[in-house]
Amino acid sequence: MIKNCLSFLFFLLISFSLFGQGKFILQDSKSDKIKFKLINNLVVIPIEVNGVELSFLLDTGVSKPIIFNFLNITEALQINQAERIFLRGLGEGEAVEALKSRNNIFKIGDAININQDLYAIFDPELNFAPRLGVPIHGIIGYDFLKDFVVELNYSRRILRIHNPQNYNPKPCKGCIKLNLDFFNNKPYIDAEVSIDNQDIPVKLLIDTGGSDSLWLFDDDLKGIKVPEKFFSDFLGRGLSGRVYGKRAKIEGVKIGKFKLKRVNVAFPDSLSISFARKFKERSGSVAGNVLKRFNIIFNYQEGEVLLKKNSNFSLPFFYNKSGIELEHHGVRVVREIDKNIDLNPYGSDNQSVAQHSMIFTGSYKYKLAPSFVIVEIREGSPAEKAGLKEGDVILNINRRHAHLFSMQQIIQMFYGETGKRIRLVVDRMGVPMKFEFGLEDLL
Repeated sequence: MIKNCLSFLFFLLISFSLFGQGKFILQDSKSDKIKFKLINNLVVIPIEVNGVELSFLLDTGVSKPIIFNFLNITEALQINQAERIFLRGLGEGEAVEALKSRNNIFKIGDAININQDLYAIFDPELNFAPRLGVPIHGIIGYDFLKDFVVELNYSRRILRIHNPQNYNPKPCKGCIKLNLDFFNNKPYIDAEVSIDNQDIPVKLLIDTGGSDSLWLFDDDLKGIKVPEKFFSDFLGRGLSGRVYGKRAKIEGVKIGKFKLKRVNVAFPDSLSISFARKFKERSGSVAGNVLKRFNIIFNYQEGEVLLKKNSNFSLPFFYNKSGIELEHHGVRVVREIDKNIDLNPYGSDNQSVAQHSMIFTGSYKYKLAPSFVIVEIREGSPAEKAGLKEGDVILNINRRHAHLFSMQQIIQMFYGETGKRIRLVVDRMGVPMKFEFGLEDLL
């Protein structure tokens, strides 16, 4: 649902009843600290489900936990009391089939819920791992957040949970407190956007499960419209299919006393967001590329959120200037001379979906490495004009083997300075081909 915004937007707009639902409790402690990974502006936390260790996105835009990539973990993961249902969310496609399961045991740090509902999705297209390049098994939101005071420290990548009965907030200089409004168990705040020199009040979903900056819904009555400079693009994948729309920049967004300037914004096509617009007051979403600029304390029980700007606050808003969307599709065999082997090709922050296997033959090593595939190319983009196509597998980028990078590192190259040259060698149906293009600023 790269935020490039690999655009994994994960705006899965589903509503479910809490009838018969258990709750999370902290075992023998007043608070707990959990380290998380920040990947493409998305918060990835470790969760144990029925004794199986998994990785979930923390997504304030969902109510019940949803497990994806279900068919790949079904042998290890036993889910209880399952019944088949159909779910619908963002995208122009149909509802997707899922299993609704009750009485599951969820453990997040020292917090545990022994009676948790979950929804398991069959559709392999809704597997997040290829889009992020790391294992992702599901998403969790309201059912976890409602039971605690939750501190989300983006700058230190630490999630701290507090028992509400024992929570004693510390004085917070420079913080602002905002009221939360809830619709279908999803949190909304009031904000203000500046478009064409007009300041417009908006109600935005807080969506930690989206990697973009802002989404806005066209609304002539409110004056929310696409700026003159824009380009059409793939925005991501929703529960009910792909989401397309327009990308642009607006003059700014104001959240409480904090104002961010020249902010990236996406305007999704109306057909893709028909489900989202059931909440008539909603004007859009504020997502990871804005939220990561704050350290945030959610207090759902009191209906409030606390924001304090962090070291990311003044970072400029970049976007993908290449027109390429990548996914990790399986593995390929690569050969390297021993002395050139990189012992940690994926960096310290990211873990590849693929596991390395090495075979020694003379002076070479053969290993299995991730296969990075182009899955979307923006029409009229530098990549398309250079001749690249969907299905091309990147072998080499800027004269270095692609497998020496994580997928996130490659994508960040597409966010570079205008005019920067990108040189690619790709495999197209078994034939190596060379391409070169310069990054273009359309805004």
